[in-house]
Formats: sequence, C-alpha cells, structure tokens
Amino acid sequence: MTSEQEPSASTQGASRVRIFVDFWNLQLTMNQRVARETGERGFQFDWSKLPLWLTARAAELCGSPPFRYEGMHVYASFDPRANDQRFKNWIEMWLNRQPGLQVVLKERRPKDAPSCPACHTAIGNCPSCGSGLKRSQEKGVDTAIVTDMIRLAWEQSYDIAVLVSSDSDLVPAVEFLELRGRRVIQAGFPPSGSHLATACWASFDIFAGREQFRR
Repeated sequence: MTSEQEPSASTQGASRVRIFVDFWNLQLTMNQRVARETGERGFQFDWSKLPLWLTARAAELCGSPPFRYEGMHVYASFDPRANDQRFKNWIEMWLNRQPGLQVVLKERRPKDAPSCPACHTAIGNCPSCGSGLKRSQEKGVDTAIVTDMIRLAWEQSYDIAVLVSSDSDLVPAVEFLELRGRRVIQAGFPPSGSHLATACWASFDIFAGREQFRR
C-alpha cells in the first residue's frame, strides 16, 4: 500500500469508511481456503494492516475519492464450556485495545440435541460411539452487526461500510442501508456468499489480497 492510498484523518470532505467484521466467518473461511489452495494450516492476520487495506480497496471501487478510515468493529463469540478462555482474553485484552478497533463478544449458548423424527425423543448421545451430540451455537452476532450498521448510519458516522462476511442473513440490512444512501461493500470469498455480494453495492475478494495483511 502506498502512502497515497493510506487513510488520512486530515482529508477534508473525505468519504468516511467503517468496517464491520464477522470474526469467525472471516477466520474459519480464510483457514479453509488457505488449506485448500496452499496446504497451509491456519492463517494469522496482522490486525494493524487489515483495516487500512480494506479501506483502500473500498476506495478503489468507489473511484479512489478522498477517504478516511473511521474504525473497525469486530463481532465474535466464545464457548465458555470449550476452554475458550485464552481466546476470550486475547480478543478482550489485546484486540479490543488496538487503535480504532472495537470488539463485541457474545457467549455461545447450548444447542438442543437432535431428536428422532418419528417420536421426537432427544438423542443426547451417539448410539454408535456414545459421544455427546450437544453443541453450542452463536447467538446475537448477526443482530449486533445489523444493529451497529444501522445505528451508526442513523448517527451519520460513515458514508461507506465494508462488511467482512459471507452470511446471507445480513442481506436485508444491506438492502435497507442501500435504500438510504449508504454504500455497503462486501469483502468476501467468492463464489461463497454470492447472495450477500449481489445485495451489496460492490464486493471484492479478500483471499486474493491476503499477503498484504498476513502476520
């Protein structure tokens, strides 16, 4: 990234860019793509470079007008039963303290065990190996993203939103914001997330630029 591309807080009349990141959607999809394409295990993000790269890519798609990075909002969840304390500490005590980053962390809730389609009896353990079938599920992450995107648009806090997710559940919120003059640009992993990409004003491939923000 050249110095001309980097966001400048002193730019007058600049388009204001805010970034909204579905953490696990980003991390797990990147891990899967990296493993499939290169055979590597896992991907480590440089969280100081990622927001500037995302902002610059959004500006390019908008014709490279003057632009200003306003901040990144990261939405994640943790499972208190799955020894996630290390992750919880990292995201709350380190990531949340990085300049311009704000973290929303939700606790995962137990998910009901599957049930028999005939008698509807819950199947708590696998009948073959005896392993427990109860899992946890994310609760509130999508709602938090939608709420913040709409609230901050209402407060006139951004002109362009970069949405880092492939979740089609976010399509209605994107369509709502587009009708009210906010440009939403998806950073995704095509062809995954095509419904969200189509609803957004524009989209780009975050996987293709991964070396620019690899730690």
